[in-house]
Order: sequence, then structure tokens, then C-alpha cells
Amino acid sequence: MSLLIPLYVHPAEDPGAWHRLITAAARTYAVVINPANGPGPGPDPAFTAAAGALRAAGARLLGYVDTDYGARSTAEVAKDVVRHSEWYGADGCFLDRVTSDPAELPACRRLVRAVRRLGATTVVLNPGVHPAPGYARVADLTVTFEGHWTTYVSAFSRPAWTARHPPDRFCHLVYGVPEALVPLAVRTARERGAAVCGPVTGVPPNPWAQLTPALSEAD
Repeated sequence: MSLLIPLYVHPAEDPGAWHRLITAAARTYAVVINPANGPGPGPDPAFTAAAGALRAAGARLLGYVDTDYGARSTAEVAKDVVRHSEWYGADGCFLDRVTSDPAELPACRRLVRAVRRLGATTVVLNPGVHPAPGYARVADLTVTFEGHWTTYVSAFSRPAWTARHPPDRFCHLVYGVPEALVPLAVRTARERGAAVCGPVTGVPPNPWAQLTPALSEAD
């Protein structure tokens, strides 16, 4: 099982979490860098140092970019991708709040082509739900669930089309997981066809302010 790590807390606020992440960096699928709901207006020295340490430890870095369900222009998204690359050495991007409707698939495909031309070697889409089937072929990884643990165990439904893709194309991000049940969350993701996951114990408004306990258990 690979772990996608969105750690949305400033390194100065929780240096211990960042240190633990750096020491376990080689065991992650990728780490999402998110200084200010995106790259921010200028390089943040604390994130620059953390990103450098993560790269040195073998982590793949993804810059967080909000697409606002297609409301942001390609130029705006591209600017964020470039800043993440130039300021933090990001290898690719985590495109958040991506559309899931089949009518918006061509626009999403054009957006991904544009960011790849800018050098993004890894592109992750996060619609947070199962999108129209074609989305799974657009990016390297698609987050097909983002939500609370109680919803994950009681209301998750896996469309038949997902079985036509390898599990390493899908990710489940689950928050509000009781710490004792984090290993179960990892197993459940695997059983549901997602080889990448990110179970955390935190809850909204920012469940990703805490490091997943699964990281210490990863092989």
C-alpha cells in the first residue's frame, strides 16, 4: 500500500510532524506541498527547507493547486504549477476540486496536457468522488473518495468500470478515522481497488493538519 500525504500544516507550527515525514519519505507515494492553499505569493523559506529535505530523502513532491471545479483558468492553474516547481522543486501537481462530469472531461484533459508541458511528471486529480470513467485515463492517479470514515464504511459504492484499471491508478483519502482503525482503513482501500490511500484521524475544517498514523506502519 502506498500513502499519499497531504500535510497542510506549516513546518514551524508542527516541526515534529515534518521531521517524521522526512524520515519516512521513501515509503510514500507522494507528499503534497501546500503553503497557502497553493504556492502562495512568494517562496516560504520553511517550506523550501522542508521540500528540500523531502526530496533528499527520496520523496516525490506534488504542488497543491485548486482548480475550483473548472472555474480557474488554465493560465491561473499553470502559474501555480510553475511556482511550485521553481520555489519548492515539485515533481508534479495535486489538482484539487476537479470536475467529475463527463461534459467537462475534454477541458480537464486539456488542462492536464498543459501542466505536463510545463514539466509536471506526476499529475493527481482529486474530484473526491468517482468521476466519469474517462477521467481515470487522464492522470497518473485519481482520488475517487475524499470524506469521513463513517461515510466510507457506510455509503461507499464502487462503479464497475474501476475494475478495468489497475489499483495503482486510484486513491482514497479518508479523514476522521479512529486511530485504532487506521490499519483497517488501509486494508479497506486495498479491498476496494485503491492501491494508494491517505487515512488520517483529523476532522474538518482541516483534517490534513495531522500526519497519518499509517506512515509509521508502512513497509
